[in-house]
Amino acid sequence: MRSRTAIWFLCKIRYEKVMEDGLQKRVTELYVVDALSFSEAEARIMEEMATYISGEFEVYEIDRAVYKEIFFSDNDMADKWYKAKLKFITIDEKTEKEKKTTVYYLVQAGSFEGARKNIDEVMGGTMIDYIIDTVSETTIMDVFEYVNKGNEAKPEYEK
Repeated sequence: MRSRTAIWFLCKIRYEKVMEDGLQKRVTELYVVDALSFSEAEARIMEEMATYISGEFEVYEIDRAVYKEIFFSDNDMADKWYKAKLKFITIDEKTEKEKKTTVYYLVQAGSFEGARKNIDEVMGGTMIDYIIDTVSETTIMDVFEYVNKGNEAKPEYEK
């Protein structure tokens, strides 16, 4: 049995896309997948994209993403992805000085303000002191989170 820890990979996909004017154009789009390795990331993005793209496509590049976590939204209008840079504030016990640790999150929202609101909703439920340093819109088209399809054994605490 393998344990599942989210490792996010950025995958660039190239394919011929039919544009609104009816012409075909070669495009490169960015997607994020949850996988355990580069090999699994490639297999997963190929499987996911095969359902959306008719015709040939290539996985152009795969890189490990910097995101600590991804904040998904149930809102139908949340069709954009925002990169959020947060700084966690802690006190160093030895020096008693304030220490800031930078963490990146990917946030699904319909607008910049919606992204900030989603961050505050998620982080507000924690005991962590934080500052939202930056929030910027990305070109990420979609995120594919790992879903156990029943093929893997459940950990004993879930049985």
